[in-house]
Amino acid sequence: MKKSVWENALFLYTSIYTFATILNSVLYLQNGVYEDPNGNWHEIDRAIIVLIGVLAFELCTNLKTKPIILRYIIAYIPSQLLAFAYIWLSGMREPLAKSAYFDIWVNFTWMWLLMCFVSFAIHRFKKPQAGK
Repeated sequence: MKKSVWENALFLYTSIYTFATILNSVLYLQNGVYEDPNGNWHEIDRAIIVLIGVLAFELCTNLKTKPIILRYIIAYIPSQLLAFAYIWLSGMREPLAKSAYFDIWVNFTWMWLLMCFVSFAIHRFKKPQAGK
């Protein structure tokens, strides 16, 4: 992989992880919770799920498959399954919430859709400039 791909992946990872952590903290504080009830494992779980998503997305953006929607689907399905597998494994460490799989599906899918939308917009706007 090119160095710029690794730089993009690192930037994307740190941005998403930071946003998710700050959002989680703000939501807890708004609800009167001043400490994360799930502790440090929750932070590690978030970091691993974001890493799965970012690496899969970087794979997706480097595939040569057309149309672009197929490229996104090819990378989304195995990465979502990997996220489910991680949640299942984390259930061996501590009991899962009843909505754990639904929560990861919703959060992972929204993260994925947002990244795909931004990537598609960048791809769409850069394409005419490349022809000049």
